[in-house]
Amino acid sequence: MVPSNLGEEMSTEVALPPEWEDDERMNFLFSDFKENRDVSTTDWDSKMDFWTSLILKICRSRGTVCVNLQELNKIFQRKGIMPLGLATVIQCMARCGKIQRESEFATNVDCGWVSWGVGLLLVKPLKWTFSTLIGSSGVTLKELFVVIELVKEKAAELLGVYRSSPVANHSLLSFQELRTLSSHVCVDESTLCMALLQLQREKQVTVSLHGGEKIVKFSQPGQNHVSPVSDVDLGIYQLQRSERLLEERVDALGLEAEKYKEEARVLLREGKKSQVNLQSSDPVLTFCLSPTQMLSGKPQLISLPQALRCLRSRKRVEKKADHLYAQLENVKGILDKIANSQTDKLVIQAYQAGVSALRLSLKDVTVEGAESLVDQIQELCDTQDEVNQILAGGALNSTDADTDGLEDELRFLLENSNLDEPSTLPEVPSHPLSPVRESGSLCDDLLSALPSVPQNHFNITGDELDKARSCITLADTGVQQKKTKISYLSSEEG
Repeated sequence: MVPSNLGEEMSTEVALPPEWEDDERMNFLFSDFKENRDVSTTDWDSKMDFWTSLILKICRSRGTVCVNLQELNKIFQRKGIMPLGLATVIQCMARCGKIQRESEFATNVDCGWVSWGVGLLLVKPLKWTFSTLIGSSGVTLKELFVVIELVKEKAAELLGVYRSSPVANHSLLSFQELRTLSSHVCVDESTLCMALLQLQREKQVTVSLHGGEKIVKFSQPGQNHVSPVSDVDLGIYQLQRSERLLEERVDALGLEAEKYKEEARVLLREGKKSQVNLQSSDPVLTFCLSPTQMLSGKPQLISLPQALRCLRSRKRVEKKADHLYAQLENVKGILDKIANSQTDKLVIQAYQAGVSALRLSLKDVTVEGAESLVDQIQELCDTQDEVNQILAGGALNSTDADTDGLEDELRFLLENSNLDEPSTLPEVPSHPLSPVRESGSLCDDLLSALPSVPQNHFNITGDELDKARSCITLADTGVQQKKTKISYLSSEEG
């Protein structure tokens, strides 16, 4: 662990890699780099990767995006020894684009930002301009470098903090308001400025000076880039600022009025008295007298004059607070109207976009065309119905002749059938059964109630029956023979 006293700005302890306790390994890492990398490529790269990752880790843990050689030497001091190759590490990181001089980082922003970056950032314009002009490739102890990876992370975090804050609906913010809002994200003003410069590179924020005050404008959700600061934005900003000032003033006056009221109560409790003429026209003094004292018409002793002065002051403060509150309501009403107008503007824009889209979608569609299309569909449906009826009618007519022939044959069979011939079965008895007598036999009564046994016979000999039985087969021809034989036997029986 690196103790916090190794760097003045070191606020927390940082976990160092396990190699930090290995003296042999750290002696190698603390040694200077070879002038020629090709002598030992593996050792050179391993040492460079170690210090590069450690620098990024230290800066991320501290919440800063800038670093210089002097600070790194102080942070990484071990047993009174400082690393000898950190200058080479910084130069290599700068060549690879992992870090960039603070001066170069500021000047790479749009030209409109250069004056703000030079005049307001925590940089030394003369020093970094001179080193930039002469093209110095060396690394001085106090020269600041911006870690590109960390400043991008900090910029994204700052934008997220703004959009999730209660002031996200404010189009403009003062620099001090943003500094207070992002105090837990940006540890110092320099870090905030670098994050704003990165957001300016990404066209997500713009900063301008108005009346000597730095004003920041962020892009709103759904916008690809921030719009320039307009007169409408400045007017809304002034109204919002007036609203905040009036609210603060009204709250302060309310506290002041309560303070005067409490002081008057304290003075009354102390019991100090003074003579006051009851004929005084002061309503505050009259308010302090009882009805008996007012009717007596004589000078009386009431609470001391300090309490009366407190009451007068309270009344004066309340009147002033009421006046400011009325102004505050007017300002809020104006802001509400502006917000409604902006909403109406968005609605109108949405309507315009919808009308344009509808016009494009109905470009080739007309009422006459729609009617013609419906008529064509109806004609096709009628044609299909006619075709179906024709096909169905043809199928039925093709079977009319066969159906008529079958009906004639069925009628002929019904007329020539022998359904009316007398049955060979005995007739059903029509007389009722006689009641059962107690003295008679049950069997005799049942036998007497049965019909008589038929006397005719079938006139079939045993040989003829055997011959008919032998003619019954399962084949189709056998079935026909069986039917013929049975018909023959039935005729013989008749």
